[in-house]
Amino acid sequence: MLRLGYKASAEQFGPRELLEFAHGAEQNGFDSVFVSDHFQPWRHSDGHAPFAFSWLAATGEKTERILLGTSVVTPSFRYHPAIVAQAFGTLGALFPGRMILGVGTGEHLNEGALGIAWPDNKERFARLREAVRLIKSLWTEQSVTFDGEYYHTRNATIYDRPDKPIPIYIGAGGPQVAKYAGRAGDGLICTSGKGMELYTEQLLPSFAEGAAAEGRDASRLDRMIEVKVSFDTDRARALEDTKIWAALALPADVKAGVDDPREMERLARGVEDVAHRRWLVSSDPDEHIEQLRPYVELGFDHLVFHSPTNDQARFLALYGKEILPRIRKRWA
Repeated sequence: MLRLGYKASAEQFGPRELLEFAHGAEQNGFDSVFVSDHFQPWRHSDGHAPFAFSWLAATGEKTERILLGTSVVTPSFRYHPAIVAQAFGTLGALFPGRMILGVGTGEHLNEGALGIAWPDNKERFARLREAVRLIKSLWTEQSVTFDGEYYHTRNATIYDRPDKPIPIYIGAGGPQVAKYAGRAGDGLICTSGKGMELYTEQLLPSFAEGAAAEGRDASRLDRMIEVKVSFDTDRARALEDTKIWAALALPADVKAGVDDPREMERLARGVEDVAHRRWLVSSDPDEHIEQLRPYVELGFDHLVFHSPTNDQARFLALYGKEILPRIRKRWA
């Protein structure tokens, strides 16, 4: 089943605006809305960072049918995993069958502001695995006493939760975490624009390998990708819109050490002219469908579209009219 979603950009807009955009996404035919959970945005000027758990509750009430989720929460630093389990237990009880918990290993930009010492990839991955194990236990058992390397509980019970555990999707940027997502997750989350070899040779094969190791069929698990799209009837405007997200064009090793939005914004000014390289930029619907085709034909069955424009209402209406029907006609 092909799902088409909308990325609510919590770094770019405040909670009330985002709420209206989520409602607009439902009205314009999107199937899901995913929101980032950041303590700090990628840029200081006009930046935002609303609290994702509160926002999801409001959005659940504002909408009727769309799936809602995080892309992604880090359940291992700012939050104890048990608090994430409680928060999503409540959300799942309020909106049964509509919530998805997307988790990842985290970014220094979001955790460092709380004075958290930033560990290496190995520890961050170990923390994520342990956090997911604890969350699952809390959703399926009573009086959980858990003694891990990083997290502990004593006779902990999540009293409000849905009858069926909430799906957990795992964000992966490399093969090791993708393999783990196949073993332990209900879905995979990754982002577009990083070279097709990453998906064809690393992420998707590793995800399938991890699923097979647990006797699972990867084709029955959600393979979600956030697709960065700048689509507008005016191509020059579509190109210009990408500059607000110039930080995405910075090298990964540069971004990894930054914990201040002001510094990230300063660094991003140096790559504004190449910001468009991370986006599918188009003003022609047929060209845009061809830009999307490789991701669908690779097997991604849940595309969540992230637009950089400040006029999100315009994007939602335009995409809902010109692009979503074409995708569904060709592939659904």
